[in-house]
Amino acid sequence: MTTIWQDHELSGEDAVSSSRLQEELRKHDRLVVAFSGGADSALLAYAATAVLGTDQVLCATAISPSLAEDDRRETEVLATEWGLRYHPVNTDELENPDYQANGLDRCYFCKAALMDALGPIAASESASIALGVNVDDLGDYRPGQAAAREAGAIFPLLDAGLTKVAVRSLSRALGLRTWDKPANACLSSRIPQGTPVTIGLLSKVDRAEQRLRQIGFRELRVRHYGDTCRVELADDELSHALESRAEIVEQLRAVGYRYVTLDLEGLRSGNLVRTALDAARRD
Repeated sequence: MTTIWQDHELSGEDAVSSSRLQEELRKHDRLVVAFSGGADSALLAYAATAVLGTDQVLCATAISPSLAEDDRRETEVLATEWGLRYHPVNTDELENPDYQANGLDRCYFCKAALMDALGPIAASESASIALGVNVDDLGDYRPGQAAAREAGAIFPLLDAGLTKVAVRSLSRALGLRTWDKPANACLSSRIPQGTPVTIGLLSKVDRAEQRLRQIGFRELRVRHYGDTCRVELADDELSHALESRAEIVEQLRAVGYRYVTLDLEGLRSGNLVRTALDAARRD
């Protein structure tokens, strides 16, 4: 994999993105990459390993009930496909009452727990901890970034000036199948602020989303509201949902929801946080 850039003809913005990212990565001798398997962390893990070498880069996946089972398996598959040095690490955010309370700052405590888990590993590797944050992430409410930065994490994609579009474009040019992977936050993001996060709720949401993927849906969220779930799908999958509504209802009732609703506005990543922020501003 060290010949990654020689094996691919890059031009235009992809060549610029590649050059900037390589420059940022070479500022560091060793890295521990927080590897969730999403488009951002996948590019970072793959590129860091290519630039610095397998022995210098450890790709660590945080394992907790807030990580979807499909995502956990995907990190293992990608690590094997790409020859990454891979290490799963357990995190304990659910033991923190501040995280369980599910306030607007929940992500702060999640990233703090991640950094606590990765810190000793990075110290043993004499490495810096790198997260897959891109330029567009700066426009969102992301308290987790503050926690990571406070703990000394670095953001090579951000420092290289890569936007989400640039990340996907460069990933595609490099032949990474994660280039068009839908954005996917942790399972806790499906639970409205103020509703306590529990292992049982996270498992229920995870099972619900797995069943929808088995039906054939790709971009989705199952938002939890007690005995009701609100399904968000990409716009181009809404017609399929109407055609499959009987099967959707059957599958989600089997998980434990009494009422199954479809959000006609479609998938809106982060909308629970935006709703809570809007409510807080009105108050």
